[in-house]
Amino acid sequence: MKNTLRQITVVITILITITINILANALPLNGLNTGQISDSFHVYFVPAGYVFSIWGIIYIGLIAYAVYQSLPAQKANPRLQATGWWVVLGGLANSAWIFLWHYQQFVATLGAMLILLATLIGVYLRLGIGQTRVSASETWAVRIPFSIYLGWITVATIANVSDVLDYIHWNRFGISEAVWMVIILGAVVVIGGLMNFRRRDVAYTAVLLWALAGIGAKFPAEGMVTVATWTTFALVAATWVMGHLLRRTRAG
Repeated sequence: MKNTLRQITVVITILITITINILANALPLNGLNTGQISDSFHVYFVPAGYVFSIWGIIYIGLIAYAVYQSLPAQKANPRLQATGWWVVLGGLANSAWIFLWHYQQFVATLGAMLILLATLIGVYLRLGIGQTRVSASETWAVRIPFSIYLGWITVATIANVSDVLDYIHWNRFGISEAVWMVIILGAVVVIGGLMNFRRRDVAYTAVLLWALAGIGAKFPAEGMVTVATWTTFALVAATWVMGHLLRRTRAG
């Protein structure tokens, strides 16, 4: 009974989350488009508009996961049992973020985003991505969708923090916006490197590279920022290659 309740709740939560995200821009909610609000902040860590199309892939992945985890054969899957309620909490945080963002409660959005990030990290760890083997169907319907989702929310969290700091007129300890962007990109290299050496997760890394390429495309001639963005892109890609080669060496 508990497993059935979890399966049903996961499906309902995912459908509600996707519907809210779509209607937020289709209506739009509070008369504001999500991207328009994002563009109102004067920060460098924001990709070009086309990059946000990744949400379509995330939605498809979440639907695939919702269907897969609801199958009778997956009712007793220990990984899905351990992550289902985390997914529900993440969906609620995602939906709350949309409303807070569109009604311009920007400081509060950071709380919702951090909860969403924490739930996705919890899901990721409990699925054992990059550390254990599962069937091809579970890889494509569960692991890859959540790798992509976590990758994007990692980017979105950094962007959200940047937006909130801009909103409260933080002076960045007196350093310039360009230098602050370089520091942020340094953090991205560290995050990408840790994930690549510990998990070797190509889906997660691909999302980081997609976002970095989008930032480079949005700021093609911003001197230090442009150079740092593409350097970060190269370094993140390099850590994935090195992590892959290291795994092959150990396996050999």
